[in-house]
Amino acid sequence: MTAELKAGGLIYGVRLRSESHYRYVGLTTKTAQVRLRQHFKVAAARRKTPFYDWLRKQDRRNVIVVQLDWADGLDELGEAEIAWIALLRSEGHPLLNLADGGLGPTGVEWTKEMRAAAKIRSTGRKVPSRFGDENPFYQREHSAEQRAKWSVVRKGTNVGADNPNYGKFGADHPSFGHVMSEDARAKLSEKRKGAGNPNFGRSASEETRAKMSAVRKGRPMPSSRRSAHTRHHTNNGVFKDTCQYCRDDQAAGQPRSSD
Repeated sequence: MTAELKAGGLIYGVRLRSESHYRYVGLTTKTAQVRLRQHFKVAAARRKTPFYDWLRKQDRRNVIVVQLDWADGLDELGEAEIAWIALLRSEGHPLLNLADGGLGPTGVEWTKEMRAAAKIRSTGRKVPSRFGDENPFYQREHSAEQRAKWSVVRKGTNVGADNPNYGKFGADHPSFGHVMSEDARAKLSEKRKGAGNPNFGRSASEETRAKMSAVRKGRPMPSSRRSAHTRHHTNNGVFKDTCQYCRDDQAAGQPRSSD
């Protein structure tokens, strides 16, 4: 049997060589041995699920995989997995599957206890970032329908008192005292140059320009005296006795020029 099955797939069960009951049931379009090796690889990467937690504790030589069934199509394969999980559970096998099987989302709803336990397991775990074709979402994008759903769900969240940092100032704010390093600033600057800039090659439409103009109509430009001082005095090397900021700069020992 080749590593990649020609058609259909199989249902497999994982158990210890020294025991007769199964601890996990799955489906695959590869061979059972290939799928078991993949499971060990994921377990070594510290994924936190009951099955992988159990797998990490075992002697690899004592873990075996058994082909339980075969199906010609994916739909039949999903139905077969559901049937085998239900059968083995009814016979008392302590399966570690989180769901009842089948293809795609299974409708499993996490309880508060499950979420709390998962939080404890994952606390302090560092997951390395994966870029390019190593990222499982590489060259994929969420559908417009999915983005619309998220937009509706998230609308109004983290606003006002719902924001976890609402009312936090100074030392109480999580970002208080945080300063980006020069290296980080340089990397960010380089990343946003040219094609990396989100506005690269784009220009505002006439409609957008009209809206911006209407919003700013009647607003004094520059928007503050300090901005006016910077634009007309500091940038041009001009000093005026009547300007408070010019006098402040002079008192601070900054170079003075006269008009």
